[in-house]
Amino acid sequence: MLTNMINLSNFNILDVNRSVTNRLFNWIQEASLKKTFTSVADEIGVDEKTVRNIFNDYVAELEDQTDFRTPKWLGIDEVHLLKNYRCVITDVENKSVIDILGKLNKDMVISYFSKLKDIDKVELVAMDMWNPYKSAVNSVIPHAKIVIDKFHVVKLANEALEKIRKANRENVSAKERRQLMRDRYVLLKRRKELNDFDDQIKLQVWTDMFPLLGQAYELKEQFIDIYEANTVNEAYELYQNWLSNVPTELIIYFEDLIRAVNNWEEEIFNYFNSPITNAYTESLNRLIKTMNHVGRGYLRHLEQRFCLLKAIVKLKRKRNSKRLRLLSEKCCLINYQIGHKLALNGYMKKSMVLTFPHYFPITP
Repeated sequence: MLTNMINLSNFNILDVNRSVTNRLFNWIQEASLKKTFTSVADEIGVDEKTVRNIFNDYVAELEDQTDFRTPKWLGIDEVHLLKNYRCVITDVENKSVIDILGKLNKDMVISYFSKLKDIDKVELVAMDMWNPYKSAVNSVIPHAKIVIDKFHVVKLANEALEKIRKANRENVSAKERRQLMRDRYVLLKRRKELNDFDDQIKLQVWTDMFPLLGQAYELKEQFIDIYEANTVNEAYELYQNWLSNVPTELIIYFEDLIRAVNNWEEEIFNYFNSPITNAYTESLNRLIKTMNHVGRGYLRHLEQRFCLLKAIVKLKRKRNSKRLRLLSEKCCLINYQIGHKLALNGYMKKSMVLTFPHYFPITP
């Protein structure tokens, strides 16, 4: 007779959907958060698809338990993913991503907004200067105030400077042209951010060599300074002064910026009463663009993370610190899993994988 009997109670109940024991099912659930699906599958001798499906079911269950609340400050952004532009819906107030829509068009945005609960509670919408967004907001949330994200306005000022830099390439030698390209970053930086003395010298050299480039740099700086205004009236006055100081020969380079302010004046200046921005999603955009090189499978990982983030928002409101900490760690581990796969595919240095979870803010 055997003295050490094996307790079969943990093994004799099979998960009907996966044909694995409950004990193994639970183990796979936890292990898939810490390791790649392939490594978990190899470790226990099951198909990688089984591991992936168990993990997907867990996330789906979590999403079903999540009570999502429509934010007061909504954000609309976009990313280019898998050969298509996709709309990103964000919670500006809590600095989290709500969803990624399959396409980028007015009808899809209207349809999405129409299904949101308590849509009438939305007070502000941060977005870029795209008319279909504006039409969608006015159609479904007409009471909400639209605020143009200052990032997109400042970008036009930098693009004006870039046009002048490129125009001056024809007047320099091949060596100087290459150097001007390498030094372009000093032109795009704010003057107050040029802490390195060498960068200050580079800026001085190029602006002395090309006076129009120097004037354009000053105009770029003056325009961005407008965003330091304390009131909308002060901002409007600063803009009018700026516009009157643009030389005739530089108007052509700044015409896109000037036209944008003319067409979106109310929405741009709304920022000075309600200074909200989608700027925190830049890290998300950079990650998605990196994932775009890897393949379709990684989009699902992002969607899974959004589910966890929604749960975190709910738990944060309920002050459930223990559960909140657990889900935050799981978000971190999902990011680690993405980073590990990017490293395996040669899109990230292995040394970066451990810090990769911090590419996303863990707390919304």
